[in-house]
Amino acid sequence: MRYEASSPDEYINEIPEERKAVIAQLRKVILESLPEGFEETMGYGMIGYVVPHTLYPAGYHCNPKEPLPFMGIASQKNFVAVYHMGVYADQELLNWFVQEYPKHMKTKLDMGKSCIRFKKMDQIPYALIGELCKKITVEQWIEKCER
Repeated sequence: MRYEASSPDEYINEIPEERKAVIAQLRKVILESLPEGFEETMGYGMIGYVVPHTLYPAGYHCNPKEPLPFMGIASQKNFVAVYHMGVYADQELLNWFVQEYPKHMKTKLDMGKSCIRFKKMDQIPYALIGELCKKITVEQWIEKCER
């Protein structure tokens, strides 16, 4: 599902009622946990977390007019998604996340390349998402993307 919201608050107001609290809590955890320098934005029809042009003027290599993307959260048709580019770009981080997930959840991990899917709104590992957010600084993310 793609929403045309222009702010995170507007996005949360537009999504289905049963997902508002989940997205709001994910947003809170991410904002409290991301290292300094990442900025909250709207992009790709979801709430996003990016390296702003003020810190990385080169921007996103696919479209330099856009800031360098890092994370996103979205209410999709059948699930809530956390998109984390670090688990896609860093095998060590992916391995850590896959090993930690069962310590926080009894359900099987449902994951694509950078997409972590949650189909049951009462089964979201907020603490684990917070830990994941802390694993990569802005400087490390820029370095990883430049390689």
